[in-house]
Amino acid sequence: MDEEAIRAVVTRLSRRHPSGGWVIERAAIVAEGAHSKPILGWITSHNGEPEDRPAETSGGGLHHADRDGNRSSIASTPRRYLLPPGAFGQE
Repeated sequence: MDEEAIRAVVTRLSRRHPSGGWVIERAAIVAEGAHSKPILGWITSHNGEPEDRPAETSGGGLHHADRDGNRSSIASTPRRYLLPPGAFGQE
């Protein structure tokens, strides 16, 4: 994907955030399939950052841990990415 195509996808998938910037859900990025890696790269190169996740609570239910009982990969995966105001260059 070229820069313009990635910008169009990110614009389509993102929404305003109370900080004045933009937020994009990781699930929406992953749903783009093979294009998700270049999209994440674009977000990073435009000062986008993973949103801080709230602290994990004990428990979490049956599907909270992976098959080996490992929770570290779950805790390290952000749910959303935040882009600063002006990330699209035309705001």
